[in-house]
Amino acid sequence: MPSENDLIDRWNQSSIPFAKHLGFTLHRIADGASELHFTAAPEHLNTHGVTHGGASMALLDVTMAAAARSVDFEMGVVTIEMKTSFMQPAAGPLVARGRLIHRTVTMAFVEATITDAAGEPCAHATGTFKYVRRRLPVTAGEGISTD
Repeated sequence: MPSENDLIDRWNQSSIPFAKHLGFTLHRIADGASELHFTAAPEHLNTHGVTHGGASMALLDVTMAAAARSVDFEMGVVTIEMKTSFMQPAAGPLVARGRLIHRTVTMAFVEATITDAAGEPCAHATGTFKYVRRRLPVTAGEGISTD
């Protein structure tokens, strides 16, 4: 199994384009756990001046996927189901921590929480992910198989 630093380097080299676009950075991926950091840019804010719920949900989704992949980085995952609860506005630098709760051969059951700079929880999610064989990127018009 590659070291955690090797996995972080591999993630950063081939990370999810949308996560890279949003500015998510991976800080931990090992033993069923993950940690990502995110500071929202002005275009990621809602009309109240705090991180938009969609950006928070994307952060939770990617954090849970990283936790699921932390035990088998050679496999990809796709989100099957996600439930999110928003507890308070998310502002400033955010940290998302994910945890793999249970795994079967084909499925991962995961949770993640976003905290603000004071360590207060802002949002929490649970998710179900399906493990899939990683494939080369597809070109426009081609489907993505979840077989």
